[in-house]
Amino acid sequence: MCADTPEYKSTLNLPKTDFPMRAGLPKREPEWLERWARIGVYDRLREKAVQAEGARTPFTLHDGPPYANGHLHIGHALNKTIKDMIVRSHQMMGRDARYIPGWDCHGLPIEWKIEEQYRKKGRDKDDVPINEFRAECRDFAAGWVDIQREEFKRLGVTGNWEQPYLTMDFHAERVIAEEFMKFLMNGTLYQGSKPVMWSPVEQTALAEAEVEYHDKDSFTIWVKFQVVGTGDATLDSAKVVIWTTTPWTMPSNKAVVYGSDISYGLYEVIGRPEECWARIGERFILADNLAADVMGRARLEETMYRRLCDVTKEDLAKIKLTHPLNGAEGGNGAWDDIRDFRAADFVTDTEGTGFVHCAPSHGLEEYELYRDLGMLEQVITYNVNPDGRFRDDLPFFGGKAILKPNGREGNANAAVIDKLAEVGGLLARGKITHSYPHSWRSKAPVIYRNTPQWFAAIDKPVGDGLDQHGTTIRERALTEIDNVNWTPKSGRNRLHSMMEARPDWVLSRQRAWGVPLTCFTKKGALPTDDDFLLRNPQVNRRITSSFEAEGADAWYEEGAKQRYLEGIVNPDDYEQVTDILDVWFDSGSTHAFTLRDREDGTDDGIADVYMEGTDQHRGWFHSSLLQSVGTTGRAPYRNVVTHGFTLDAKGMKMSKSIGNTIVPEEVVRQYGADILRLWVAQTDYTADQRIGPEILKGVTDSYRRLRNTMRYMLGSLNDFTDADRTDPADMPELEQWVLHRLAELDEVVRDGYAAFDFQRVFSAVFTFATVDLSAFYFDVRKDALYCDGDTVERRSARTVLDILFHRLTTWLAPILVFTMEEVWLERFPGEDSSVHLTDIPETPAAWSNEALAVKWAGVRNARRVVTAALEIQRTDKVIGASLEAGPVVHIEDADLAETLRNLPFHDICITSQIAITTDPAPAEAFRMPETSGIAVVFEKARGDKCARCWKVLPDVGTHAHEGVCGRCEAALA
Repeated sequence: MCADTPEYKSTLNLPKTDFPMRAGLPKREPEWLERWARIGVYDRLREKAVQAEGARTPFTLHDGPPYANGHLHIGHALNKTIKDMIVRSHQMMGRDARYIPGWDCHGLPIEWKIEEQYRKKGRDKDDVPINEFRAECRDFAAGWVDIQREEFKRLGVTGNWEQPYLTMDFHAERVIAEEFMKFLMNGTLYQGSKPVMWSPVEQTALAEAEVEYHDKDSFTIWVKFQVVGTGDATLDSAKVVIWTTTPWTMPSNKAVVYGSDISYGLYEVIGRPEECWARIGERFILADNLAADVMGRARLEETMYRRLCDVTKEDLAKIKLTHPLNGAEGGNGAWDDIRDFRAADFVTDTEGTGFVHCAPSHGLEEYELYRDLGMLEQVITYNVNPDGRFRDDLPFFGGKAILKPNGREGNANAAVIDKLAEVGGLLARGKITHSYPHSWRSKAPVIYRNTPQWFAAIDKPVGDGLDQHGTTIRERALTEIDNVNWTPKSGRNRLHSMMEARPDWVLSRQRAWGVPLTCFTKKGALPTDDDFLLRNPQVNRRITSSFEAEGADAWYEEGAKQRYLEGIVNPDDYEQVTDILDVWFDSGSTHAFTLRDREDGTDDGIADVYMEGTDQHRGWFHSSLLQSVGTTGRAPYRNVVTHGFTLDAKGMKMSKSIGNTIVPEEVVRQYGADILRLWVAQTDYTADQRIGPEILKGVTDSYRRLRNTMRYMLGSLNDFTDADRTDPADMPELEQWVLHRLAELDEVVRDGYAAFDFQRVFSAVFTFATVDLSAFYFDVRKDALYCDGDTVERRSARTVLDILFHRLTTWLAPILVFTMEEVWLERFPGEDSSVHLTDIPETPAAWSNEALAVKWAGVRNARRVVTAALEIQRTDKVIGASLEAGPVVHIEDADLAETLRNLPFHDICITSQIAITTDPAPAEAFRMPETSGIAVVFEKARGDKCARCWKVLPDVGTHAHEGVCGRCEAALA
């Protein structure tokens, strides 16, 4: 569609724009970042909210704090980009959308880094004054906060970057301590000694959220316990066999339990191979469903043993057992006590032997069984030190390590197995690969270990007068879960099931870098005594006041106990607790000092959205809910949005060792941050997503097509002014149809953004831009835009292009933050101009026209048949362009035929002429199988080619200007 001669070409209204085809995002994006910082876009939006007529409703996404200890990975980029899209989209839909980025700064990972530095220098952490050590941790965290802040900003993430929240800020440490004291004062805090997940490598208790599961090869053993004291010679000759994958727990065994509904039998060995620990005549009590497997493990074939009789419930009730090490020389009587033997409901006959050996110091189910029986004092042991070694004075095994300092297998399991074999207590041994808990920091296996810890009781009535929310923390949490909107909905069920089954919250950690448990215990009192914990509001105020001024380091200063207690109670009567709080309590408390205490927080201390990865159902979502319902009675969030994990292009987990990691910095350097953001928008983030070079190439292709759409609009609007504007009521139907599509899309975009569904938003807008606009509307209207003079069609088209411009740029600005700013500034340059300072325009209800949409669905259907017929002629080189055609279109539907006759259907099909008829189509007419009732007979257009618009028309050459048609003659005039 271009003039044949230079003098006519200059008369065309061809697109004019300096907007480049090539984006050059890696180079140009930093320039826009500098510009936004210079003009203060985020702060100006806050001012705009205050100055607006009718205050804008606040919208707050509370940032789940990343850990300040390393460069960003692709999961960080996904997470922060989703958050940014949520914030920006709600801002542009009329809210006052606030985003305060934050960081987790306390905890073991940072301590671990400082300790590594010490080890390299030959220093011992224990020789360093604690506040000197804490200062090094603080500096380390601060350095990474600065690094990560710049990396996040480079992704185009907006927010109050100059005033983030940090869990190590003095005020934050004060509030964390204050929130802990609420548990102290409301009666839910207690000290107990129970098995908790313990990291021997890091020498601290771990929460479930700090544990990840990996396959581990473990020793497995089948062990014999001698039956005694039944008075029945047959039973007293037998041995109960247990199976365990933790041989190191055998020295701590205090009992064996069985299942009351399991069928048991007495089995006798009547033959044996040479290599076998079973002896002929030995008798074993086993679950009948497992007997064959156990005997096979002992290398006994079916002919080498027999079942003698049933072992009934009555028989089992008579039994007591002795430990395999009972009476062992050198054992000093450590295992000579009779072992308890009773039924327990957690025993099954699906694996093992049908019996479970109990070391309540190292197993939660066994602990709870004997706790409920009131027998803990008889069964708790303290055989394992914090570093995972057996206590030095334990016979046979003193000093043996369950794990080495590097997390590898120690010598404890082997020592126990060898000793059991030596005393005849072993029936079989082997190895098993199974899923086993590991510390997510050190990646080393963890153990269950009984230690004194501080807990928040989640089933004890909370004495805070907020019973309208539920009487216990668990009740409140389960109630509040149903008051929250979950995206996806499965998040509700996941957290609900976790909350139903979870144990009491372990609050304490045996480390140095964190907020201390700010409480005192009375000397000589027992944890069960009413006066064991000092609950004094005046003491609490002294502590929080010092933290506000000096930070949590004040707790560790010399004379701190006297400082806090002097003049209120006798300091000599109390011990100061030195454990630190679980960092999940830190991050769970962030709503208190970020949402509640800041001017840019929220009036009610509740966030509109928490958004993190799906693993945070057991992490931040979980601890935040527990902490908040424990102190306020309600959840700290209204919406919880979760995303999946990012995998490589083949669906494999990313790993440095495999070499399949995608680093955000490298993607940004090669493609630009907008390409990474577009990848996020195109994916279903609620499930696991894939990313790789080929996937990014596909994203880049989508970006390029969208960029070309925006470039075309800019070129066609290069000199558009308000004087060119046309009222929608005066526009041709084609433009009115576009406005109807915009009305439909506006609803999709707003609903999608409100539901945090960016994939739906982008898919709808991209399809509209590439299919409805580029492939249809722009294609049809090029002729009028380029060749018309001051016609209704051209003015209407340009008015619609202007409307499209404002909607596409604002609809896409939350996703393509840099590109839409570039597009916007191309039309509206100026120091204070920015698409991010604007809102998505309201769409008039009058634009919606369903009847018109139905009508034009038929028009476009007919057009598809015509263009497909012409494409065959073009391929066969019968014509060079569709303007050379004047086809006859046979329409069976008389109403559709009349519709097409009343439209410039030749312009819609980009032909010079077109004939519409309801006559039956000849057999040779072109048809499309999926479109019935429409057929096309190809004809060439009649007349000569216009030298200006290239249409073939009969009137060409009959006007004052040589070689042009009547329309072009009018334009030239």
